[in-house]
Amino acid sequence: MNLSVGPGANMSFPYQLTFIRDTFTTAFVKNLIVVLVWLILSYINGTLVATFFRHQTFYEDPRYILFIHMVINDAIQLTVTITLFVLSYIFYKINVSFCCFFILVAVFTTRNTPVNLASMAIERYIAICEPLRHSQICTVRKTHMVIGLIWFICMAPDITDLFVTLATESLSFFHESVFCLRQNVFKDPILAYKRQAFDIIYFSCVCLILIFTYFRIMFVARAISTEKRSAHRARNTILLHGVQLAMCLLSYISPSVELVLHLIFPGRILEIRFANYLIVYILPRFLSPMIYGVRDKKFRKYLRMYLLSIRCRGKPQSVTPQHQQRM
Repeated sequence: MNLSVGPGANMSFPYQLTFIRDTFTTAFVKNLIVVLVWLILSYINGTLVATFFRHQTFYEDPRYILFIHMVINDAIQLTVTITLFVLSYIFYKINVSFCCFFILVAVFTTRNTPVNLASMAIERYIAICEPLRHSQICTVRKTHMVIGLIWFICMAPDITDLFVTLATESLSFFHESVFCLRQNVFKDPILAYKRQAFDIIYFSCVCLILIFTYFRIMFVARAISTEKRSAHRARNTILLHGVQLAMCLLSYISPSVELVLHLIFPGRILEIRFANYLIVYILPRFLSPMIYGVRDKKFRKYLRMYLLSIRCRGKPQSVTPQHQQRM
């Protein structure tokens, strides 16, 4: 029950983890922190989703459809990774079939985030640089098709890991129990090289898209004085998407950072891994609500209205004299 491993162990790490036990108190505090953060983010994300679906103006706007897709995607990713984090303390080992499901969902949703960021940047680019064609290009139907395409291109490379494992491992392997790490389930070394190649391709393409759209919007803002304010806002949004992308990249360099910090602070490996987990997998999930839930004037207006309506429903109604007489 008090076993502790790298908090980021639910993802793919290219080095051998050292299994060290936490004290019961330390393990309890770590899990309490993680679960409390999950509850806070779940409330925030649930509020954003509820605000979105309560107002038709949002789910007819491609910009907000892509945004809420990313919020839901991040909520799923966070729930899966925190579930694996807690399970690693409670059970240590889980069934291989369940582990495959958790790992694949975590990988799919992690890959979705940068591709969704690229789609949102392209939508902003079209809105600023091609405003007359925006309503024709960015329709609700096409946005739903883009979301489907995002899931396809993010699932296709990694679903092959499952097929290769099904072909190379015996059926009894899927009834065994393992510590739920990606390399413990998808063991073929070739799969690790394939994942690295696709990671480089995905992030390179997304980086190029963000850089291209950022500078194109910046040039348009300088050329068209009437659109400077909206272009400036769109440019800042893409810049924040770039920050989100950089934080997504942390999940791929974090193993190397952990190794360096372990050499500097050899007795603090558990604290290093836990801090790494919070920074790499938890902190970036606060950015999406900030970008649209707080910065976006339109969404902020409806979000405030939704929160006020909840508060009013929660307050007990005062009893008038007429009601007292009737009673």
